[in-house]
Amino acid sequence: MLRPPEVRSGHVLHLLSGGDEFFPALVGAIDDAQHEVRLETYIFDFNGQGADVAEALARAAQRGVAVFVVMDGVGTPYLPAHWMERWRQCGVQWHRYAPFGYTGVLIPGRWRRLHRKLCVVDGQRAFCGGINILDDWLDPHFGALSVPRLDYAVAVTGPLVAQCHAVMAQFWARLQATRQLESLQWARVRQSWKAFRLLPPPSDAPGASKADDGSVLAALLLRDNVRNRTTIERSYLKAIGAAREHVVLANAYFLPGGRLRRALIHAVKRGVRVQVVVQGQYEYFMQYHAARPVLSLLAARGVEICEYMPGFLHAKVAVVDGVWATVGSSNLDPLSLLLAREANVVVHDEKFAGRLSGALEQVIQGHTRPWDLTADARRPWFERVFDRLAYGVMRLILLFSGRRY
Repeated sequence: MLRPPEVRSGHVLHLLSGGDEFFPALVGAIDDAQHEVRLETYIFDFNGQGADVAEALARAAQRGVAVFVVMDGVGTPYLPAHWMERWRQCGVQWHRYAPFGYTGVLIPGRWRRLHRKLCVVDGQRAFCGGINILDDWLDPHFGALSVPRLDYAVAVTGPLVAQCHAVMAQFWARLQATRQLESLQWARVRQSWKAFRLLPPPSDAPGASKADDGSVLAALLLRDNVRNRTTIERSYLKAIGAAREHVVLANAYFLPGGRLRRALIHAVKRGVRVQVVVQGQYEYFMQYHAARPVLSLLAARGVEICEYMPGFLHAKVAVVDGVWATVGSSNLDPLSLLLAREANVVVHDEKFAGRLSGALEQVIQGHTRPWDLTADARRPWFERVFDRLAYGVMRLILLFSGRRY
């Protein structure tokens, strides 16, 4: 896996808020593709806006574009039969990453998931963020939603697109080699690994921009289980540690480890205003209850916890001092920071950070409620038991996974 690069100039970035902005931009880019489309996602749901993306991929393949799709085997447990046949006829190549099967949950090594959301079109344009290929108004577990998910992505051109392309191409080659190895297709294994070793470096990826004269500084940060185990977490720690005025985070599943908790508390002690937007609606037992003891601790130390109430929060974004910003797939929780493959774009630019900060300020002012320590302490005893139980189970899972957090 490639080492994450230093922040470089030469980028043009567009902040995309929710599926209403993201999906038209993504479908438009796929429809413009001439040579290749690579897409990775945790969830690929073939309804609503997801069907629009699936159809755009089919159209691209039909006109001779090479289309490669990877989706996570847990986030996407199956593909509808008619879509499998449609893609087969059109020539879309797809792969489900590490399905659990019947015993997968019992094997800690299988807990590693593909959680990043990336797309590269013709090696010239990339998309990165937290938005799955899933209609904002639909949920696989809750059905139709009255309020769309709150989430963000970025569309980007510039040098980091080449790194994104190389990472995705290498990952596809590894998946194909693994699949062929499992089928004992030795000749094809050798061919796949030869292709993997001969992939062009990032600067030579198809359509890569080699210019370094743009005004926007950005970098692609990855989290994997080989060489980039702590890249995204270190980026957050460095930015929070350098903050002097304001830190604002919006994170769907916020359960920071000791280092991140200390960084936030130390920032408050330095006089930095720290605001954290978290999920206010009950979605999943573990994430909801395990986070509450940590949120109460942070609130007691001066961190402003803001619960997003209208619907489901799915964003994974942050702004520090109106200059540093990140948009990506990584939650600040053990699964994302210790086990999952993640991708974030980090941006050093006042205009971009200002747009994201303004969007988050509107959310905080109009759609959140402040964490109430008194009300939290008065909750029924059994809810507090659930909190401790969920937190304990989370720690036990980490123990079995062999990771410290």
